[in-house]
Amino acid sequence: MDFVENYNNKKNFRFESFKFALTEANKRNHKILVETGVARGKEKFLFFTKTNWKDGMSTMIFSDYARYVNGKLYSCDIEKKNVDNARKFTKKNSNYITFVVDDSLNFLKNFKFEIDFLYLDSLDGQFENASSHQLQEIKNSIDKLKKNSLVLLDDKGVKTKLSVKYMQENNFEIINETENQVLLTFNK
Repeated sequence: MDFVENYNNKKNFRFESFKFALTEANKRNHKILVETGVARGKEKFLFFTKTNWKDGMSTMIFSDYARYVNGKLYSCDIEKKNVDNARKFTKKNSNYITFVVDDSLNFLKNFKFEIDFLYLDSLDGQFENASSHQLQEIKNSIDKLKKNSLVLLDDKGVKTKLSVKYMQENNFEIINETENQVLLTFNK
C-alpha cells in the first residue's frame, strides 16, 4: 500500500488516521467503501480548484485504495459542484468510483450493497444539526454493514457527540482515535 504515502503532507493532519484505517481495511479484505461528503478542494480564480490538505482529500486516498484492492468507492455529496471537483481529483481512478449527488441520509437509506468501510464526513461541523445528522447517517446504514465493517467518523467531538454513544450501544468498538477522527469496528 505504498500509495498511502502520497498523502503524507504536513498539512494533512488526518493522514495517520487514514493510514491506520486503510491498513486495517486491507487486513480485513475490505473492497466496498462508502463516503459521505467528498473532497472539495480549494477554489482559486473562480474556475480552478486545487487540493486542500487540511480537508484530508479523502476521496483521492479512498479511490486509490479502491483501485489497489480492485474494489469500489461510492462517494456522495449534496452539492454537484463538490462532486465535479472530486471527479477532477480522481480522474485516474474513475473506473473504481461511483459518484452520487444526493443528501447523504437519502443515499445511505437507499444504498443497495453491503458496506465494508464507511466514512462519514457530510454536513460541516459548524452547522447546528451536524451531530444529529451523523447519528442518522449511522442509523440509515447500520443494516448494510457487515461483521467487522469499519466506520470512520470525521470531526470528532463536533459531529460525533451522538453517534459514538449510539454506536457503542449497538455493537461497535473504538479501535483508533485521534484528535479529529474516530474509527470503529462493527461486531455484529
